[in-house]
Amino acid sequence: MSDQAATDSEDLNRAEIDAALTGSPFAGRMHWFRTIDSTNTHALEEARLGAPHGSFYVADEQMAGRGRSDHSWHSGVGEGLYLSVLLRPDMAAADLVWLPLLTGLAVHRAIREVTALTTDLRWPNDVLIESRKVAGILVEAQSESGRATAAVVGIGVNLHQRSFPAGLSTPATSLDLESGRWVSRQQLLLAVLLALHDELAVLDAARDRDAALAAIPGRIAEASTWVKGRRVNVHGPQPCSGVTEGLDARGFLLVRTTDGVVTVMTGGIRKAID
Repeated sequence: MSDQAATDSEDLNRAEIDAALTGSPFAGRMHWFRTIDSTNTHALEEARLGAPHGSFYVADEQMAGRGRSDHSWHSGVGEGLYLSVLLRPDMAAADLVWLPLLTGLAVHRAIREVTALTTDLRWPNDVLIESRKVAGILVEAQSESGRATAAVVGIGVNLHQRSFPAGLSTPATSLDLESGRWVSRQQLLLAVLLALHDELAVLDAARDRDAALAAIPGRIAEASTWVKGRRVNVHGPQPCSGVTEGLDARGFLLVRTTDGVVTVMTGGIRKAID
């Protein structure tokens, strides 16, 4: 699918975006679509075809946007930031677990910079404002011989929505609703990409990569009320209930249950109802 210039009220300015991204791997690598099935699906195909590190894909509307576990992501035209970033990270496939956490930190920072709002990170991939979901992250990767060959980081942020579909597992909100003003998609896009670049640059520049990775759980704990001391229900392949006890050295969630501490490696969490 070729790029299509969008014509909504929030047209992206390529020249401004490229100038702002100078010095990052993202400069000159934007692919912008008016409508697409899923930016992540497209980016994964582009990765297979050899697209370079730093390519990123933005859509005004997704017809088949999705989150983790094949959950749909409501992606109405002009309502949000729908972004997928193609990375070719120098890391072991086992370390890809850190990417959603680093992306969460980047989105947390970007939203604060653009709106002054404080967000809460719910392991492993949700960004909340109080109890309401404002953004989600989906990382899909390709690997070979134990090394990552490509990772697509999908980011969806609610910007302008005033209402949401019924039956959502977590109540949702938008940055406009929470800030009381119109929030620029382009400004948020740039803030997210630059924050993500900074997060990855720290790892790339680290003399001791293991030490740099070991610092991430503590940083997540500072930005999250969910990873320690929260009574939760875990859903997915490791269902259990208990109190969160932080992240382990690999980025997995520790939950103390009546049967002992469970290391949750996949799935999601919700607040337990007493």
